[in-house]
Amino acid sequence: MSYRGYEPVIGIEIHVQLQTHSKMFCADATNFDAADNENVSPVSAGMPGTLPVVNKRAIEFGIKTGLALGCSIRRKSVFARKNYFYPDMPKGYQISQYEQPICENGKVTFKVNGVDKTVNISRAHLEEDAGKSNHSGAHTLINLNRAGIPLLEVVTGPDLRSPAEAAEYGRTIRQIVRYLDVCDGNLEEGSLRCDCNVSVRKIGAEQFGTKVEIKNVNSFRFVEKAIEYEIERQIDELERGGKIVQETRLWDPDKNRTFSMRSKEDAQDYRYFPDPDLLPLIVSDQWIEQLRRELPELPIARAKRFQDEHGLPESDAQVLTIEKSVADYYESTAQVSKNHKASANWIMSELMRELNTANMEIDRSPIKPSQLGKMIAMIDAGTISGKMAKTVFQEMWESGKEPDVIVKEKGLVQITDTSAIEKIIDEVLANNAQAVEDHKSGKKKNLFGFFVGAVMKASKGQASPDLVNKILQEKLK
Repeated sequence: MSYRGYEPVIGIEIHVQLQTHSKMFCADATNFDAADNENVSPVSAGMPGTLPVVNKRAIEFGIKTGLALGCSIRRKSVFARKNYFYPDMPKGYQISQYEQPICENGKVTFKVNGVDKTVNISRAHLEEDAGKSNHSGAHTLINLNRAGIPLLEVVTGPDLRSPAEAAEYGRTIRQIVRYLDVCDGNLEEGSLRCDCNVSVRKIGAEQFGTKVEIKNVNSFRFVEKAIEYEIERQIDELERGGKIVQETRLWDPDKNRTFSMRSKEDAQDYRYFPDPDLLPLIVSDQWIEQLRRELPELPIARAKRFQDEHGLPESDAQVLTIEKSVADYYESTAQVSKNHKASANWIMSELMRELNTANMEIDRSPIKPSQLGKMIAMIDAGTISGKMAKTVFQEMWESGKEPDVIVKEKGLVQITDTSAIEKIIDEVLANNAQAVEDHKSGKKKNLFGFFVGAVMKASKGQASPDLVNKILQEKLK
């Protein structure tokens, strides 16, 4: 993508907060709703003499994510100390991985405006999070609840070429980690945060420009806007004859601009060295294969299967696989209804509308997949019409009752007896003789719909619409 003769070069580092019950190197809790400094022990407070112990569950989550991203898993990886001072980094260093990360050399493919885009994953390494500084006027309050929470940092190569690609890549990573159930992906709570590395170069140039990091962006919409702003800022600076300074910047969503936070450190500034309190992490082939077998079907593969085996259009398949819970609900519904397209339609229209209105996740829906599937099967069997089904659906949403119970209680059985429908049609035509003549002579158009409506009204909406249309056409010839 060209910007005034320049090409942006973008890489993304996504910090995935692994949803373990305890921290990376100690047993402190990790719940977000804890009171300030409630989930803090001598280990996460960095007290002298305390020793870290690796959280096995975090290792498993890291390996699973690496496998899902097509990474090779190191049989031996090492934790290192990354030395820097912040008030919310109580030890004065962060335990991370540097030269020997647990996951390397993967890739992820996603669609941007209908076109496939593949991005290389250079590494995904495990580390602990820092605490949080809360600034209030001249004072800064430190909350160490987050200090030590397990993170997996997923790092791309410089493969992205537009803000839209960067935002869609972020959404794809969020979708994958939610499918794996290793992270809740809650950007508002900081469970997933993006650092965006942005540089620009003249179209056709081979050498990269000086990159600037935009730190801790917590919204994919802001990822797109922050990168867009930074591209234009860098081009403006170069066009004025200036130079881009390697630095870390923050995004201000209120002013729609980035601003300088600090000069960017290089690896040597962190004085990495292997943590003397932690042995190398050894991962066996058996453990890797066990975790590989536990991987769920991932969204891209699942969407393709929905198209190939269920005959769904690509747009439907993508909507239904955005969240694993939605895809699971759809498959359970279709298994009962035996009608894939109708199941998809009811979920994407009626059910999604009600869920959005109620601000409710699909796994809390008062309508169970088996109930929706039974209702769709009743439509296909001719027991109820599509119009009746909307009444049944609404009652299921409000009461949670089974569809057959609602049909019986409300007397919603569809009339499919041809002779009974024919009798109703004869009465309607007899009562509207002039309209029949006008229809036959062609004096008035669109009278057929009038007759259909009159028959449905006379049958109290219970006559089969298909049979009504068929018999009316025959009698009006």
